[in-house]
Amino acid sequence: MKSKFIYVSYIKTTPEKLWQSLTTSDDIPRWWGGGLRIQCEWKAGSPWRMSYENGRVADQGEILESHPPQHLVIRWQNEWNPELKKEGFSLCAFDLEGMEGAVKLTVTHGIDLPDSKFIEAVSAGWPMVLSNLKSLLETGEIVLKERTEQYGRG
Repeated sequence: MKSKFIYVSYIKTTPEKLWQSLTTSDDIPRWWGGGLRIQCEWKAGSPWRMSYENGRVADQGEILESHPPQHLVIRWQNEWNPELKKEGFSLCAFDLEGMEGAVKLTVTHGIDLPDSKFIEAVSAGWPMVLSNLKSLLETGEIVLKERTEQYGRG
């Protein structure tokens, strides 16, 4: 991959609970924010779609690998921004490693283009949504509600 973003977080939870939050349709809007919803069966070969509350597709793709609760790979394409959409599909991998009392979560999002505007955009977005995910699992609340609501306007 020529453009890549890697984010590592340590979350006080179990791999099973983290996997559930990453892949449960009811949990995702809470930590992603903005009312974004994901429709997916979370099995290899399944279509993956993220939509705004009004039904407009934000991003779409396919599950390439699914090994609960340790590894997930999504073939991902932006749909809402023409400049980002023309870059084509990226790959987003989630790796969960159980540790004593916590989980090391590594998110790697990359695309085979140099200087990708899409990877630049997700590099700003992932820390925000993953901070919400961490807070939700550890405290039951998200930390960046106002910031994330801007993404639900689609």
